[in-house]
Amino acid sequence: MNSTSNADVRRVAVIGAGTIGASWAACFLARGLDVVVSDPAPGAADGVRRMIAEAWPALTALGTSPNADPTAWRFEADPAAAVAGVDFVQESTPERYDVKQKLLPLIDAVLSPDVVIASSSSGLLVSRLSEGCRFPERCIIGHPFNPPHLIPLVEVVGGTKASRAAIDRAMAFYRAAGKHPIEIRKEVPGHVSNRLQAALWREAIYLVQEGVASVADVDAAVSEGPGLRWALMGPHMTFHLGGGAGGMNHFLRHLLPAVESWWTDLGSPTMTDDLQRRLVEGVDEEADGQSIAELERWRDGLLEQIIVLRRNAAAKLEAARERERVEARLDETFPASDALSVTRELPEQDITPNPKAGE
Repeated sequence: MNSTSNADVRRVAVIGAGTIGASWAACFLARGLDVVVSDPAPGAADGVRRMIAEAWPALTALGTSPNADPTAWRFEADPAAAVAGVDFVQESTPERYDVKQKLLPLIDAVLSPDVVIASSSSGLLVSRLSEGCRFPERCIIGHPFNPPHLIPLVEVVGGTKASRAAIDRAMAFYRAAGKHPIEIRKEVPGHVSNRLQAALWREAIYLVQEGVASVADVDAAVSEGPGLRWALMGPHMTFHLGGGAGGMNHFLRHLLPAVESWWTDLGSPTMTDDLQRRLVEGVDEEADGQSIAELERWRDGLLEQIIVLRRNAAAKLEAARERERVEARLDETFPASDALSVTRELPEQDITPNPKAGE
């Protein structure tokens, strides 16, 4: 694959127009890109149109590109026709090997070799997804977090077949699209973020199974506690601060034994019909009559505010650091030979008077 500039990406194909694909389309439109959407489902185009309309106020509040246009997209049912002339492909079809392994070779066959095919797969292995492609080295995972038009994270996985150029191009593209891509260096089922989610949820379900706490209280134990910190920093940095002035080194030396004892006591639930029923009833009770759409609007509204707060805080920190860098460069360029002389109007005023003068 040739190493082409990310500035060459002007048109993106979104293959699969469900919740994830439609949200991706809104995200790309907000960055001023032309988008072609493809999905065989009846009414798919109408669903995309609704998603873009619903997402656009939040995208506008977060800041769109000057040339952003919510109407700069078209629908093409045939995926092979949809990818014609595009510079990047974001595939978001159902999470099944048989579906994706049939689709990817189809679009790979008609694309220029330097166009990246990124799958939104939340846990499949890209080295298997690219089987049958002419150019498997251009296929990568570009896994977003739902909803993609708001959540910055994108997990980029090259697996055993993707080229360094394809990975770099995908990372650059997602950064330009306002995302925070991370490179997963070794492909594993579920990538990184979903494995972390799965580990936490397994213990959350186990605690309900064992009668330790209700579904609502287990959720509150996260959302009203560590979840607030996790919106700002990950588990490693959280425990670095948990170590006090000594940081992670102190935490590992003094608190690790307690954590290790908890690890040995973690459980694995048995997902019986009864336990699944308790989970369903528990979240229904916790939702307190609110519909999925209402809960999504509440969640997304708060996510927007959190993202703005984080962005503003990061901008202030960077401005402060830049001032420090400028001051340091000035000190290097114009060193003061006499620290006192620059604080007085006349050099002689820097001379310390004889304390006995005038006696």
